[in-house]
Amino acid sequence: MSYKVTPHVGGKEITIETGNLAKQADGSVTVQMGETVILVAAVAATTAKEGQDFFPLTVDYRERAAAAGQIPGSYFKREGRPSEKEILTSRLTDRPIRPLFPKGWYNEVQVQSVLLGADGENDPDILSILGASAALVVSDIPWDGPLGAVRVGRVGGEFVANPSHTQRAQSDLDLVYVGSETEIVMFEGAAEELSEEDFIAALKYAQECCVPLIKAQKELGKLCGKTKRQIDVFVVPDEILETAKKLAGERMVPALLTPAKLAREAACKAIQNEVGAKLIEKFGADKVTKFVLSQAFYYIQKETVRSLILDQGKRLDGRAPGDIRQIISEVGVIARSHGSAVFSRGETQALVLATLGTPDDTQSFDNYAGGETEKKFILHYNFPNFSVGETGRISGPGRREIGHGALAERSVRPLIPKVDYPYTLRVTCEILESNGSSSMASVCGASLALMDAGVPLIRPVAGISIGICTEYKDGHISRHQLLTDIIGWEDAFCDMDCKIAGTEKGITGFQLDLKLRGLPQGIMDETIWMAKAARLKILGEMAKAIAAPRTELSKYAPRIEVLKINPEKIGALIGPGGKNIKRLCEESGCEINIEDDGKVTVFSISGEGMKIAREAIMGTGAEAEVGKIYKGKVVTIKEFGAFVEFLPGQDGLCHISELANFRVKRTEDVVKLGDDIFVKCLGVDDRGKVRLSRRAAMAELDEKEAPAQAPAAS
Repeated sequence: MSYKVTPHVGGKEITIETGNLAKQADGSVTVQMGETVILVAAVAATTAKEGQDFFPLTVDYRERAAAAGQIPGSYFKREGRPSEKEILTSRLTDRPIRPLFPKGWYNEVQVQSVLLGADGENDPDILSILGASAALVVSDIPWDGPLGAVRVGRVGGEFVANPSHTQRAQSDLDLVYVGSETEIVMFEGAAEELSEEDFIAALKYAQECCVPLIKAQKELGKLCGKTKRQIDVFVVPDEILETAKKLAGERMVPALLTPAKLAREAACKAIQNEVGAKLIEKFGADKVTKFVLSQAFYYIQKETVRSLILDQGKRLDGRAPGDIRQIISEVGVIARSHGSAVFSRGETQALVLATLGTPDDTQSFDNYAGGETEKKFILHYNFPNFSVGETGRISGPGRREIGHGALAERSVRPLIPKVDYPYTLRVTCEILESNGSSSMASVCGASLALMDAGVPLIRPVAGISIGICTEYKDGHISRHQLLTDIIGWEDAFCDMDCKIAGTEKGITGFQLDLKLRGLPQGIMDETIWMAKAARLKILGEMAKAIAAPRTELSKYAPRIEVLKINPEKIGALIGPGGKNIKRLCEESGCEINIEDDGKVTVFSISGEGMKIAREAIMGTGAEAEVGKIYKGKVVTIKEFGAFVEFLPGQDGLCHISELANFRVKRTEDVVKLGDDIFVKCLGVDDRGKVRLSRRAAMAELDEKEAPAQAPAAS
């Protein structure tokens, strides 16, 4: 038997249905908006794997080509590894649901989303989040939901809930928001320099949109939800935890207050090893396992860190709550790159390289769900093991790297010129050190590197992460402390990582992750204003290295000229079978793109090559001018002279008597096929045939430029 609810948000009906498909899953639903349909199924293992010491949640979103009525273009004609869109949607679905599972429960959970139908207008990522929430609600899996999810755009100054792809193209805001009945749980997105006031208003609007979605899921749960299963959660035995606290004593505080990251880790590890040996001696190795010891010390460190922040106002590296670590910015650090920068904020360091390419470098990709299918601005983020002083598997970018790169990319992209900017841009961010918010360091470094490359950014952009340490009483936050520029241990032991990027004018990118089950709007308002104050300080520091884009490109970057010819002359420029344009590309070393309206874009890393291409292109369709000297190519040899192509697609006869200032017996004695020679236009007859003279041209030109030489005596 099937059950269905149909909440309305923003004038659109969303249908959530269960009971028809994937009935052997612990919970499954289909979610539909317009003609976009997604299936989401959730399953939890009945027991935890032996030795499991973390919560193994896997969220996977996949798009099927059949959903859009297509067949994959690969050799195997089937879907392969997940695309960037699929990975980002998986992360988008994972992050809000993860904090709502029971702490200390280690049974494996898998949530899988499959796109079954795509109308090209309604993005399925919001449906994936809603489907995950609804599938968990109707299942017997313990989970503290439901959640509402909505995308908010702003078109013509008005907020729009779940805008279509067409509306999103006109919007200056792309906010993905997830909320509980009353609080913020997660958000992510981008904006075109949105003011803090407008961003706060957008969050409030989004929260209102979540209410009917949560109400509908609760109704569905009452209709057909399963009784939640009984579970066992891991808790460190009280006697072991209390003994560990006594053995560690007061030493944990000075160890945690060690300013440097690696020294702090070493100091805490030394205490853990010493206390661990004593615990094993007292309770036995069977009770004090490696996992029990690590969990006990996690609790001790977490409790101490939070007490230092909330009770004593102390942060681990000695800063005040609103302080930013020392910032060092450098540009032009890699001579051969088109633009480069190193941005360091405390123990977080990003080396960023900017590369300018041609339109042929634009990234194209399949998108079954609709939306953009190519990118002219690409940002890639790499996080090697050495950046945190560790070893590990070396492989391609993981989901975290793709997610961080996407956040940095959408934070910088609104500042790239959109109109008539011909370059394709790629930015690569190499994280060399990491201790807190390397994605925001990448935003700052990308801004610096692009300006160093001479890319005309509208304004510099920077980003910062704000954390929070909270204390609860009667189910509500009774005390909290916001923390600017959090370090890794503050991220691990506190409750929030809120990244906000932007310019001096407004917000361009944002992402919120919580360990809490929700955050009140009022505290988020504080966070947003705190982030602005920090961002302005960082922009001030960045300006010391470079305050505006360079006026000159790197000598290694391709030069671009945009020329205009008569559209009727495009055929002459291209030539039969592309012969003319291919030859021009070879001779000049340039890349040349021709558009139907006669716009010709030339890319070159050589000034001389650009000159050759420019002259040839502008000469296309030009009329021969009597008395003008041209540089042409010998294209045909005859007994009576040579035919010379002096303009693209136009040639004329240089009679044997006009080849030199002496008597020429054979044409080949002076010129050969393919030679470049200077000729002067003597005249054009009624039939359009052009008479040329090498002899007259040489008489006017400097001997060094076009020497006239007699053939060697035989």
